Amino acid sequence: MSQPPFFHDASGTVRFWIEIQAQWIGASVGKDTLHHRYCPGSVDEDPLDTYRSHAAEIEQAVRRKVEQGAIEPVMLREFDLRAA
Repeated sequence: MSQPPFFHDASGTVRFWIEIQAQWIGASVGKDTLHHRYCPGSVDEDPLDTYRSHAAEIEQAVRRKVEQGAIEPVMLREFDLRAA
């Protein structure tokens, strides 16, 4: 079962779920990772807005990690997004 993506303040990550082979996989990406990859010149951008603007690319990175054997929860790093 999926739920909308949200920003988890305590961990500083956007948490989200994607469906892969009829199974919902939980994943997260840090606000600093989002900033450095997508908004390096910005100040005070909203990590959830940044995630939403680049969701397709971010979800593809999760799919690659799962195909490579990652298990839930999948935590994306800056390197994972550069390989997109």
